[in-house]
Amino acid sequence: MHILVVALHRPIEPTGVCRHAANLTKCLVEKAEIAQVTVVTGTWQQGYFQNIFFSDEKKIEVIGIDIENTSWSRNLWFLFGLPKLAKQLQPDLIHLSFPLPLFKWFFDCPIVATIHDLYPYKIPENFGRHRALLNRLFLWQCIGNSNALVCVSQTTLDDLNFYFPRIRSQPEKAQVIYNYVDFERIEPKSLAILEDQAEPSFILCVGQHRKNKNIDLLIQSYALLQRDRQIDARTKLVIVGSIGPETEKLKQSIEQLELGDAILLLSAIDDRELCWLYQKCRLFVIPSTLEGFCIPLVEALYFSCQVVCSDIPVFREIGSSSCIYFDLAGDPVANMAQSIGCALATTEPTPTTEDNRFTKTQSATQYLNLYLTLRSIF
Repeated sequence: MHILVVALHRPIEPTGVCRHAANLTKCLVEKAEIAQVTVVTGTWQQGYFQNIFFSDEKKIEVIGIDIENTSWSRNLWFLFGLPKLAKQLQPDLIHLSFPLPLFKWFFDCPIVATIHDLYPYKIPENFGRHRALLNRLFLWQCIGNSNALVCVSQTTLDDLNFYFPRIRSQPEKAQVIYNYVDFERIEPKSLAILEDQAEPSFILCVGQHRKNKNIDLLIQSYALLQRDRQIDARTKLVIVGSIGPETEKLKQSIEQLELGDAILLLSAIDDRELCWLYQKCRLFVIPSTLEGFCIPLVEALYFSCQVVCSDIPVFREIGSSSCIYFDLAGDPVANMAQSIGCALATTEPTPTTEDNRFTKTQSATQYLNLYLTLRSIF
């Protein structure tokens, strides 16, 4: 089978959607039934997909679409450029790595779309009013024009059924296939900015600078812990994530709290450096209000990090009893600070259990079964 994965997306640096598209592609080529995977990106993405994600894989071809990186240009290409490319390449199936506008009657093969979250409905302020309405429209159109939907968590599937009740009458159309993580071939590389410490001590958070990530609350909790001397003054806070709507607010908060030397905002690091951060951090913290999934949480658990996270359904679904949860109700800053302090004070090793839900083999098998079923009935 030849699978066309559509990953053309706005960010100029890798994000969760990009990582999903890359992981999807890498797990598919593990299957003998998949002869080729063609990944469609923007030219601004092509370099990191080729050099970071797919540097040594012969069954993968990356095509960079040379258009302006604007919402208008991208959506116009999805509607009219993608059908032309599909007719040229003749794939057996198209997998959209996120919801995008399209008309299914332009295509001669099944279409699968990954649904990461229902943010346009649940947290429209992440987009702004007009962009949220557009995203709702694109999501509605994509759901209606796809032959199958893959939700990245049961939480996301539950939300999909709530906002699109007709999906409940088509239970075969949507299913859960978890994102997986795999650092097996990654050689850790130390981060130069932390190399001056013989034994680096830091708390790690990985997440884009968006409102639902609550990174501002984490900064306040860290400041509270430092003020009350509940953590060593040499323990830094390292935040890894691409810039977003909250970036300036985060920088202002760090400046106002006079924590410029203690908090590091990093972006565009490669997987080797990320691997090293997970291995070396004293604690991983993820304080989100809302997530469709959370690849960084699964990555942290993969490395047996001690984890403190907000008590939201999807984190319970992913982390089960492996995490320390804090309540976002009441005083979330104090609640988080207390949980971080308790986690840092414990001397017990983090329990390690293999979770087959998030393995490459499991994901590849589920995707292949879905594709074969769609091809048989299309």
